[in-house]
Amino acid sequence: MRAPHDTALLDQINLPDDLRRLAEADLPRLADELRHFLIETVSQTGGHLAAGLGTVELTIALHYVFNTPDDRLVWDVGHQTYPHKILTGRRARMATLRQKGGLSGFPRREESPYDTFGVGHASTSVSAALGMAVAAAREGSDRQVIAVIGDGALSGGMAYEALNNAGNMDANLLVILNDNDMSISPNVGAMSNYLARILSGKVYTSMREGSKTVLSTIPPMWELAKRAEEHMKGMVTPSTLFEEMGFNYYGPIDGHDLNTLVKTLRNLRGLTGPRFLHVVTRKGKGYEPAEGDPCVYHGVTPFDPTTGKMEKKPAGKSYTQVFGEWLCDMADSDPRLIAVTPAMREGSGLVAFPERFPKRYYDVGIAEQHALTFAAGLAAEGYRPVVAIYSTFLQRAYDQLIHDICLQELPVLLAVDRGGLVGPDGPTHAGSFDLSYLRCLPNMTVMTPSDENELRRMLSTAFQLKGPAAVRYPRGTGTGVTIDPELTTLPVGKAEIRRNGRGIAILAFGTLLDTAQTVGEELNATVVNMRFVKPLDRDLILELGRTHELLVTVEENALQGGAGSAVLECLAAANLPVACLNLGLPDRFVEQGERRELLAECGLDTEGMRRAILRVTPQRLAPRAESA
Repeated sequence: MRAPHDTALLDQINLPDDLRRLAEADLPRLADELRHFLIETVSQTGGHLAAGLGTVELTIALHYVFNTPDDRLVWDVGHQTYPHKILTGRRARMATLRQKGGLSGFPRREESPYDTFGVGHASTSVSAALGMAVAAAREGSDRQVIAVIGDGALSGGMAYEALNNAGNMDANLLVILNDNDMSISPNVGAMSNYLARILSGKVYTSMREGSKTVLSTIPPMWELAKRAEEHMKGMVTPSTLFEEMGFNYYGPIDGHDLNTLVKTLRNLRGLTGPRFLHVVTRKGKGYEPAEGDPCVYHGVTPFDPTTGKMEKKPAGKSYTQVFGEWLCDMADSDPRLIAVTPAMREGSGLVAFPERFPKRYYDVGIAEQHALTFAAGLAAEGYRPVVAIYSTFLQRAYDQLIHDICLQELPVLLAVDRGGLVGPDGPTHAGSFDLSYLRCLPNMTVMTPSDENELRRMLSTAFQLKGPAAVRYPRGTGTGVTIDPELTTLPVGKAEIRRNGRGIAILAFGTLLDTAQTVGEELNATVVNMRFVKPLDRDLILELGRTHELLVTVEENALQGGAGSAVLECLAAANLPVACLNLGLPDRFVEQGERRELLAECGLDTEGMRRAILRVTPQRLAPRAESA
């Protein structure tokens, strides 16, 4: 990591207009300073590091060449956009990154006019940019629209749908593939950079267009020339796929060579129609620890920028770790188990599984829809697929869940990680809606463990079912309970009374049970670990409704259509009049922050839960301390 200069160029850059006043010869120095600032900042806040380190030069070149924000720059995923934030007026606020009230870790339209489209999920950039390009054409505007897609997002089917549509429409769109593989491929170097500049230059372009005009009057000559051009480019560039989709392909070029980047982008700015630029970068570029292990440094906790050593994570096993261990244990026990993940091996706790069971592990890329139907096909042939997926990403495959899994009642187990609030990643990654969208599906079983050991038992239970099931658990560590190494199961659809009280019954779904028990002790309330959202323990709910004056449901999910709604439906179907209070996530997107801060904001901490119950509790049921 190179130290910044005494007089920092970066201090002079508040907006891209300032950047564009620099001499081109100063840009490499600015890249050094930007990379150094990025490392120092993220070392304090945590966040996504390696991808951003790889896009420093590309970000500088884009804002240097194009007239942003009038020219629209659309990023994919968002992991790669920290340099973009720094250069677009947010440098002074980078210390607030991913904190409550601070900068988002992803592009957001509300945050800056330079964030032309909000992202968090992959493979959306080309679709959004195409819409913007069509809008510009309808308005008669000559503004440029650039989509930067990378970090694995090109493995998503949506990206190919958009590319196919854009090429067919002859849209005025530049798509940049940020190919940040672990190493720069052999064809990147002086020769390929030269070819990219030639192919994007005015002389070559005018010659090619002129040749079309002249040779098209002599069909055999035109076909011969066209084949010769395609043959020449096919030998030196991987252009065929994108050319066939209707794009003019340029590259690959070295994404860390600012001279080549600027010259190529200037050439492409002067062209029209669908253009595809292939840029090869290196994740973690310029920071030795991140270059050595870009996977570990993709998302980081605060770390020492000198050594790269990260802060220790909280003691205890995370729910994700418990799932990963269960998966290996169950695979040992049942050879039918197949593990499937849509590009979330590390995040979903699957690092050990492919090492032990390489032939029973499938990472399908950022392709959630395919992941579910692929699993359905396995299940149709007698296998027992387990799909490890984040709640927020499962939303992308809802049609496949309904039509390909639930409708056919296939035994696919969904291990739904990151259920509920996810803290610093914010609303794009929160699992706020899964209980609502899962429980309405016929043939689906939905479980919410209250601790790590219950997670393990629920996974074993779900694996044995003859139809689809989802086990939904949160991010982070559990309560530290002892974990039973056996693959024991639970009775399906049965809740568990944790405390007997009077007047008030608190029905807790998931890991908010601990908070419910604390409040239950203070209010002398009955506390129930509901365990199953579907099927509900109907008999117990009706018994509690007859013996208590107030039922309180607690869930870390949207109130609309969630577990609390299921309880209300159960009571209404039995025509049982009893007062009810539903506690859960509000009808808005909950912003980023530490999870404890967000739970308090939503009234799902001890104080908020107590206050909400006492607000509706009849005076005769309130504890004496509160009645006084």
